[in-house]
Amino acid sequence: MSLPTHRIPPQSGTGFLLRRGDVLVVIDPQGEQVADLMAFAQENREEWLSSGRTFDYNETIYLTTGHVLYSNRSRPMFTLLRDDVGRHDFLLTPCSTETFELLYPPGTAEGHPSCFSNLMSAFAPYGISPDQIPTTLNIFMNVLVDERGQVKIGPPISQAGQRLELRAEMDLVVGLTACSAEGSNNGTFKPIDYFVRPAAEDIEI
Repeated sequence: MSLPTHRIPPQSGTGFLLRRGDVLVVIDPQGEQVADLMAFAQENREEWLSSGRTFDYNETIYLTTGHVLYSNRSRPMFTLLRDDVGRHDFLLTPCSTETFELLYPPGTAEGHPSCFSNLMSAFAPYGISPDQIPTTLNIFMNVLVDERGQVKIGPPISQAGQRLELRAEMDLVVGLTACSAEGSNNGTFKPIDYFVRPAAEDIEI
């Protein structure tokens, strides 16, 4: 059975629920486009996806197939099942109005969409406030760290049609964006596609 694919337009975002065992498939349909992902536990919105816990328990900042993403309460939230790209970022916060004010040319911030504002809108119906949104998993984002700890954002290496598959390890509220920052997407804005492969139903024998 073909599963419906949803398209997030450029510089926008969406929110949805996942059940434990559902697999979220995030696709870069045109290449070189970042998607920001954040998740909260459905049962308690004070439990969220944690970059620090995830780095700590996996002992790496380079997350790929087989790694588990943990919550701030040290519980598994996602398992990475398939990674076509092998380069994602969990160091940098979602772009915001302040990002464009501080890091981009003067005047850029006025009216500029941002992942933070898009996540705010996506999570508002679920009672999640802006101050609850932490560092996001920046899917397909190519962040380079040199031996001095200097951080540089390179063009995404994702090609058209490549994907990341994440299995939900608990019931989740998820926000997902097509990133709005020029510097993260090699100067262009494109859509992000996703679909959900439902958890396998119990089979009676």
